[in-house]
Amino acid sequence: MAKTFKRYLITSALPYANGPVHIGHLAGVYIPSDIYARYQRLRGRDVVWVCGSDEHGVPITIKARKEGVTPQQIVDRYHTLIGESFRRLGISFDIYSRTTSPTHARTASEFFRTLYDAGKFIERTTEQYYDQEAGTFLADRYIVGTCPRCGNERAYGDQCEQCGSTLSPDELIDPHSAVSGSVPVKRETKHWYLPLDQYEGFLREWILNGHKEWKSNVYGQCKSWLDGGLQPRAVSRDLDWGIPVPVEGAEGKVLYVWFDAPIGYISATKDLTPEWERYWKDPETKMVHFIGKDNIVFHCIVFPAMLRAHGGYILPDNVPANEFLNLEGEKISTSRNWAVWLHEYLDEFPGKEDVLRYVLCANAPESKDNDFTWKDFQARNNNELVAVLGNFVNRALVLTHKYFDGSTPALGTLTDYDRLTLEELRSIRPSLEANIENYRFREALRDAMNYARIGNKYLADTEPWKVVKTDPERVRTILNVALQITADLSVAIEPFLPFTAEKIRRMLAVEPLGWERLGEAELLPAGHRIGEPELLFEKIEDEAVEAQLRKLSETKAANAAAESKQKAEPQKDTISFEDFQRMDIRVSTILEVQRVAKTKKLLRLTVDTGIDRREIVSGIAEHYTPEELVGKQVLVLVNLAPRELKGILSQGMILMAEDASGKLRLLQPDETTANGAVVG
Repeated sequence: MAKTFKRYLITSALPYANGPVHIGHLAGVYIPSDIYARYQRLRGRDVVWVCGSDEHGVPITIKARKEGVTPQQIVDRYHTLIGESFRRLGISFDIYSRTTSPTHARTASEFFRTLYDAGKFIERTTEQYYDQEAGTFLADRYIVGTCPRCGNERAYGDQCEQCGSTLSPDELIDPHSAVSGSVPVKRETKHWYLPLDQYEGFLREWILNGHKEWKSNVYGQCKSWLDGGLQPRAVSRDLDWGIPVPVEGAEGKVLYVWFDAPIGYISATKDLTPEWERYWKDPETKMVHFIGKDNIVFHCIVFPAMLRAHGGYILPDNVPANEFLNLEGEKISTSRNWAVWLHEYLDEFPGKEDVLRYVLCANAPESKDNDFTWKDFQARNNNELVAVLGNFVNRALVLTHKYFDGSTPALGTLTDYDRLTLEELRSIRPSLEANIENYRFREALRDAMNYARIGNKYLADTEPWKVVKTDPERVRTILNVALQITADLSVAIEPFLPFTAEKIRRMLAVEPLGWERLGEAELLPAGHRIGEPELLFEKIEDEAVEAQLRKLSETKAANAAAESKQKAEPQKDTISFEDFQRMDIRVSTILEVQRVAKTKKLLRLTVDTGIDRREIVSGIAEHYTPEELVGKQVLVLVNLAPRELKGILSQGMILMAEDASGKLRLLQPDETTANGAVVG
């Protein structure tokens, strides 16, 4: 039997205050958590939902340096923009705080000091990369070089996004600073580390045995990390922007942002209520973290280890992380402006907050990456919100005004079909509740919309506009039932479409009816006067969609123009003609392509090199589909030393070029050439 809780603590990933919020953030984190929080409040439960801006870290300082302003000016600007955007969309945080607040500085410092005084950290002096030109130590993500696994020249110091390999800066070939472009040097520096390896046993038992109900993407990623063995992780870094490490001799060092940021949930709760400890330290509180998949490790492994090391804190009951949302078939990219920004949407589509909420929930990337397209946005609005939900409510209210002067007619004798319809209404609620409680928000939205679908079918089948001519008494019952369905609908959709629910209540002239009454057939008494009907939704015309597609097209053109102006990569070291001759590059034809199981980036290609048929594993699955590749002629480095990837022996490398947007492009002969032809 599921445990019952006295109260709920809901957290949402802190958005980084170096840019606005976009639809990927909304679909992944904020709309699911808003649905969950609103639902729990409607159930009358004690709920605290906290969030705030994450305002420390290297990206803030880089942006400030580029703009010639202070880091504080950057975070002030975006904290205000993000908070206001959330408010306009109806995101109902109990508090939207920030990590530059005095409360957070005190809380994070005290948390660190508690662990420090208890001997929970280890101290290490290591050599780290330092950018002499920028005058700063470099985080792994800000060191760029060539991947030793696949040869990608834009691999990061922590990961190669082409082949998916986890890396360290020391493994990169020709590393350089992403801040200044200069070659970094090694310098000694002392830092404090949280020895995650000491918590591995506890985490393995707590997650792998204790939380098998977690979403498969969350559970799987945690298992992968635990099976790979945990390593100590630095909790401090050399930087002049952040919360100073509260230890003597730590001048010029701040708390690492991954350590600092999750403590922001605690400090936000402190700012919200003096009874914050009830939500953080009482086992009868259910804590749920809503995050994107890139934050799974921090919220499931690192933060719980921090809380365990501190002692006295509860651990999350669930961490329902979503996958990523793409835009028109391409990854959302803030640096390339490839996004739908929330504040711009709200300005360009006034009064359509719930349309965006609906589309992003209906298409949420709950178990796999999904794609947002403007055509789908238009179709869901016109075919579902307008034609189903809006159409039913409008017909029910207009007919009531037409035949009964806006007064709820009395219920007469029920037919079998009436009873069947009312029973169907009652049957939806258990499924709706179970889906929300288990974080299946797309299915829950379908349940809520079923009230409108049932209502539409009921009116279409009973045809009150025809029956009124022969049996006006029967129409009283029909419209009474239709109005009760409308009232139920206003309750069911409130977690998902709060602005629409409020409009329906206004048109019905009722106060909030309460979740506990959902499914009842006597929500509106006979004689209750309803308000004037108005359209809930309006069609989105082609022109509006075309304007958004033009906007994206202009973004692509601007990116291409910027790419053409980009300085080319500097020439590599000179090699001899003999060195070049050692490379055996052949024209080859791709015969078969398969995706590599349990990876998102790798493809297994069978190629005819003219000298043999062989298999090559290439990290290009995000750039080409298998269908696009079969039959293409490509250039293959055939005498590259074989390498095993995911249990497959890869014998060679397909030559590619990468443009400024990160798109990989095949290098091909301009006309069909015999396989095996030597390039040289």
